[in-house]
Amino acid sequence: MATSVVLQKVEKRYGSLDVIHGIDLTIDPGEFVVFVGPSGCGKSTLLRMIAGLEEISGGTLLLDSERMNEVAPAKRGIAMVFQSYALYPHMSVYKNLAFGLETAGYKKAEIEPKVRRAAEILQIEKLLERKPKALSGGQRQRVAIGRAIVREPRIFLFDEPLSNLDAELRVQMRVEISRLHGNLGNTMIYVTHDQVEAMTMADKIVVLNSGRIEQVGAPLDLYNNPANRFVAGFIGSPKMNFLKAKIEQVNDGDTVINVCGTSIRLPRRLKGAAGSDVTFGIRPEHLTVAAGGAELATVNVDLVENLGGATMLYSTTPDGQQLTIALDGQQKVERGTNVKTSFDPARCHVFDASGATI
Repeated sequence: MATSVVLQKVEKRYGSLDVIHGIDLTIDPGEFVVFVGPSGCGKSTLLRMIAGLEEISGGTLLLDSERMNEVAPAKRGIAMVFQSYALYPHMSVYKNLAFGLETAGYKKAEIEPKVRRAAEILQIEKLLERKPKALSGGQRQRVAIGRAIVREPRIFLFDEPLSNLDAELRVQMRVEISRLHGNLGNTMIYVTHDQVEAMTMADKIVVLNSGRIEQVGAPLDLYNNPANRFVAGFIGSPKMNFLKAKIEQVNDGDTVINVCGTSIRLPRRLKGAAGSDVTFGIRPEHLTVAAGGAELATVNVDLVENLGGATMLYSTTPDGQQLTIALDGQQKVERGTNVKTSFDPARCHVFDASGATI
């Protein structure tokens, strides 16, 4: 049965150094939740605290309303998959899958069906007699996940499990882990610094920064309605453009801001006052060089990347700011030329001096 996870004012300190600052978070039973953020933001530390591998310095961890702070890791009903496969090289795949159960005192008759079921779920039945050295990176990661499955845990924890794989295998394993979640229905918590993994796999994303939660929500909620500039810049690929701007007028139903020397009327009232310096945000895929929409600026194209399904333009605005434009399909744009950019005013974002969305 899927398990709920509740963190109440959870803190982590190493001596006088605070690394997790009073995290409050609720994970519903059966959810696939991804912790995402830059290196050093505390996402792996938080995961290890849930697993019991790191002591909780303050606050409370609840699994199905039961306090877990003092409960040993082995008794929490949690299985963890690490970045390193950590397979026993002298054991076959079957023995690697079975070893944890053997150590826990399970009988052979109990172990075999668990191992066979995990192998079937992960489609590694034909690999059970091989040694790890005879496996590819993706196959080794499947075995590592299988070791977690045979334990039939309440919660699966994944700590950057795809970091050692090449790009093609990462995509394949993303699909397989998502399929695994759909088949098993367990609560899963997944740590990554790759926001593409977060967007494609998560039911709910937790964006962390310096040991604090910046925003929690469904992937498209964070993409469409970022709470601040940090989330806006971290979620979405390629990264959102940020340009210096100033509020010119604030009216009842709209606001006029100046970006790159152009006055633009936005169809909403911003919280800032006229004369305030702000940051204008627009995603590369929401810009176009075709007619229509609000004109932003005429930019000089510094570099063109033709990717087949998309064309990336890296350009400079008249006031020297960098602007990335993502165009659909194969577009004929020459490096060094000037192009007019436009956008839908309903799809831009504005941030105040503190970085908050206004």
